[in-house]
Amino acid sequence: MSDRKKEQAVERALTEGYEKYYRLAYSYVHNEADALDIVQEAAYKAILKSDSLKEPQYVETWVYRIVINEACSFLRSRKESADVEEIQAASEDIYENIDLKRAIENLDPKDRAIVVLRFFEDRQLEEIAKILDENLSTVKSRLYRVMKKLRLNLEGSMG
Repeated sequence: MSDRKKEQAVERALTEGYEKYYRLAYSYVHNEADALDIVQEAAYKAILKSDSLKEPQYVETWVYRIVINEACSFLRSRKESADVEEIQAASEDIYENIDLKRAIENLDPKDRAIVVLRFFEDRQLEEIAKILDENLSTVKSRLYRVMKKLRLNLEGSMG
């Protein structure tokens, strides 16, 4: 596939999937403006590096990975702190259960990605493995471990 066709495939994926990429970014930063910045930066990088896309049929997976990497970079550079904005964002968050939201926020970024992609973005485990560039059995075992950890965390916060 030519570089131009790869770029067009990336642009199409970004246009058609913008909302899900935004939701993914938002699930990391809980701030509309920051999530928009992350998606914009990810889109820029995806288009800029579209020639490095090896398998065009996985363009969506490739863009997901870029969005996750950008969100993690953003969080590392910001070193999250509990401030008024975060408290306001928590009150209008997409998750209904505030304890669940907090438990998910406290997960390691890769574990959080697995939970968000599986349960909030309805991605299959095979696709999650490709997005995170991990073995399918690793993703399954991490999901099992994370679900157990979340369950214990939630049982502890309710009791």
